Amino acid sequence: MNTRIILRALSRTIKALLPRTKWGDNCFGILDFIAFHKRLPRFKSGGFNDAMFYIKTSQEVRDPLRVFVSDKELAKYYVAAKVGNEFNVPTLAVFNSLSQALAATYPPDCVIKPTHMSGQVIFRRGGSSVDESKLTFWFKSNYYSSWREENYRTLRPKVIVEPFIFDNETCDDYKIFCVNGNPKLIQVDTDRFSEHKRDYYLTDWEKLPFSITYPIGIGVPRPANLEKMLNVASKLSANFNIIRVDLYTNGKSILVGELTNCHDAGRSNFLPPEADFSAAKILFGDLGFNQSQLQQYTSGDTCRKLADNYCSPTQ
Repeated sequence: MNTRIILRALSRTIKALLPRTKWGDNCFGILDFIAFHKRLPRFKSGGFNDAMFYIKTSQEVRDPLRVFVSDKELAKYYVAAKVGNEFNVPTLAVFNSLSQALAATYPPDCVIKPTHMSGQVIFRRGGSSVDESKLTFWFKSNYYSSWREENYRTLRPKVIVEPFIFDNETCDDYKIFCVNGNPKLIQVDTDRFSEHKRDYYLTDWEKLPFSITYPIGIGVPRPANLEKMLNVASKLSANFNIIRVDLYTNGKSILVGELTNCHDAGRSNFLPPEADFSAAKILFGDLGFNQSQLQQYTSGDTCRKLADNYCSPTQ
């Protein structure tokens, strides 16, 4: 049997028994890292995944601002304050309870997402039925329990409803990795719901010879408004040492999808594997990831009060 499969199965069993404390979360993270990468994480001359591990297991992940922007509804307040509300996808409705979500009348064409989770979505077109079992699952779920990313731990379950953007035009998904407020690396996902491809670019649109998880695509043209996209990403990332800013564009308008604190929870499988360190050199310089290089940010008491107002007590 494949060694990686055995390691992951053993890791899942042990992780399920770990206490939901900072110590338990860090042990979870180490086991997860070993299962996926077959080595211990490094905090000096490390790779891309080592940087994500640092965010996931350090005090960074508890920062109130990181918690605040992890909520898909609340992140829009941050976006509006930093770059303007015109960069937000419009909100059609927010439901704070399962009963509200089940009783709601949804627009015939809309996008339905939990605000407290990642990677979950319902696309409703032409008045198609809304999967009530999925809504029920969302309201019963605490995303923190799955991956131990502590920024999700205290988020209240909610569902947000949005329109399809750009009048249902096809648009590409741009994820911009920023370090200390500086855009460094751009991920572009295409054909996400058919033959998913993924490309990586430098900020001057030089295509890079690696991918994560999905095969490398044939590439996409440089966006006409790339400089504006980079400017938006820079402003939104200014209060974080490492963060991913997700944008959509049709070549003219720009909309923010979300801000992602820890890409793939530090589980990224690079194609080829050695590109883990190539990506780190792009982000952090020739020596790769070194936590001592990072500026330290704190969101302060104001944001802590915001997080306290909108997030429930730790469970």
